[in-house]
Amino acid sequence: MDKTEKWINWITHFTEVIIEHKDDLNGLDSAIGDGDHGSNMDRGVKAVKEKIDGADYDELTDLFKDIGMRLVSKVGGASGPLYGSAFISMAKAAKESQEPAVLLEAGLEGVVKRGKADPGEKTMVDVWHPVVNSVKEGSLTQSVIDDALESTKEMKATKGRASYLGERSIGHIDPGAQSSAYLFTTLLEAGVLDD
Repeated sequence: MDKTEKWINWITHFTEVIIEHKDDLNGLDSAIGDGDHGSNMDRGVKAVKEKIDGADYDELTDLFKDIGMRLVSKVGGASGPLYGSAFISMAKAAKESQEPAVLLEAGLEGVVKRGKADPGEKTMVDVWHPVVNSVKEGSLTQSVIDDALESTKEMKATKGRASYLGERSIGHIDPGAQSSAYLFTTLLEAGVLDD
């Protein structure tokens, strides 16, 4: 299986997991947001699946660009632009490198630039940041992902809709962090990092 195929398997698996957990994500978002993160992500990943199913990708750049454009245009709320920016940034980086660490770091930079969020603000960045660092060190495990996700629970949200709740946002997992955790769990399972 070539590299591109592994990345495609990753995204395909991610779409299935999001579709399966749509209601869970909506539930998390109901507690601290608009309650539609699952529905928005579901719509986005279905559009991605439709685009990449049966398509032929020789270049990762083209794959990531298609994913990013679909997510930006189909996912509502803040998640579309954030996930879209991640993949569009990965598409640009893929012109220079196929290294997962380089690509994912570019994705993180895309999210940070678009969302202007730092670690500790109860956003998807709180999962992306430690995960990308672990990938760079070659030490990503499921427990790194789980710990990063769990850490969002006790944070007070200072960005996005959840920030309106102030202290009341504490005690809830961030929905964007949860969908990002699915993203990285499926990355591990797809064997993208195994080389």
